[in-house]
Amino acid sequence: MSIEEIAPENAAEPTSSRPPLGLPNGSVRALLTLLVVAVVVAQVGRRKEIEPLWTETLMIALAHYFTSRRFVHLPQEAIRHLEREGHIEIERNPLYLPRHTIRVVILLAFAGLAVYAYQTKQLFDLRVLSILGVVFAYLFGILVRTTVNWWNKGEESKTLRGWEDVKAAVVLVVMLYTAGAYLAGRPEFAPHQLRNAALGLMLFYFGSR
Repeated sequence: MSIEEIAPENAAEPTSSRPPLGLPNGSVRALLTLLVVAVVVAQVGRRKEIEPLWTETLMIALAHYFTSRRFVHLPQEAIRHLEREGHIEIERNPLYLPRHTIRVVILLAFAGLAVYAYQTKQLFDLRVLSILGVVFAYLFGILVRTTVNWWNKGEESKTLRGWEDVKAAVVLVVMLYTAGAYLAGRPEFAPHQLRNAALGLMLFYFGSR
């Protein structure tokens, strides 16, 4: 017996809350993320100082946009069935654009900034490195996670568990040392390069998870 046969004839259509401005879910967040990316890229390109608030907002926005919007991976037919039954909201792509468009735009923006910084001999400027370093560390972590998942076909193996343990141990040791220097009131024991490396490793770890 099919689902259609056992469903009541007068069953109401599934309802869901109206997304902001009537746009697909995530559209407003996509626009806000692109605005933050545009400001940071423009400020770095103009050799202007970037306020910490912009950098922090950028990392939060990237953390949102480069993580799965759904945490349970199901076959497409199962997802469509759950959407028809009203158990989950119908998920459309933000701004009606093709899937992953916003992510590609963000990647191209920072790739373009890296090329521009290289051409104008700013690539190794501390201000530029601090932005590009943390962004690409996080994105590289996502790339590693995607590659490992594809290679293992989504199945956990002893090799994968070992890699996760090593990665976690390295990040914890570096961050414990860096944080310990600050907590002990001796920040000079954690020079600027080490602090950047620690932050980069932590973002890489978050991205790869």
